[in-house]
Amino acid sequence: MNRDSVLDAIKKAIMAEYEGHNFYRMSADNTKDEKGREIFMALAAEELDHAKYLKNQYKSILENGSASDATLPEPQFDLSGSSPIFSAKLKERIHQAHYEMTSLSVGIQLELSAMEFYRTQAEKAGDEQVSKFFMRLSEWEKGHYQALLRQQEDLKEDYWSENEFSPY
Repeated sequence: MNRDSVLDAIKKAIMAEYEGHNFYRMSADNTKDEKGREIFMALAAEELDHAKYLKNQYKSILENGSASDATLPEPQFDLSGSSPIFSAKLKERIHQAHYEMTSLSVGIQLELSAMEFYRTQAEKAGDEQVSKFFMRLSEWEKGHYQALLRQQEDLKEDYWSENEFSPY
């Protein structure tokens, strides 16, 4: 990849991070689950951290001709476990959790897209430092993706059953 291609990829990535930020803010504003609100706000903040990191990389490449060796901040929350996004209380009203389930589905797609985009950019970079920062971002997005997917899997059967989506 040449310098202009890297800069273009970073601009696209910054835009995607802002879109992710806005999506998670909207999800936080619309969930009735307290833990979900807190986690979505944390995810929104992390997307801004990504954008800030990318802006710094953009500036470094533009001014110095090379990527910075700055590291991303650590994730703000532990997103491990089978229910990393929502509290157990959500299952009590799972038949009404349409917005939350939609947020999980859309979030999964956003994170998957970002993860794949960053991995592809890392492979195409041709520069070890650029490849390294894109791979770090891909791994962080992978963590978000896996947490959202685990949460969806944890709720899916109850959600389908309570809303009579199942054929039985």
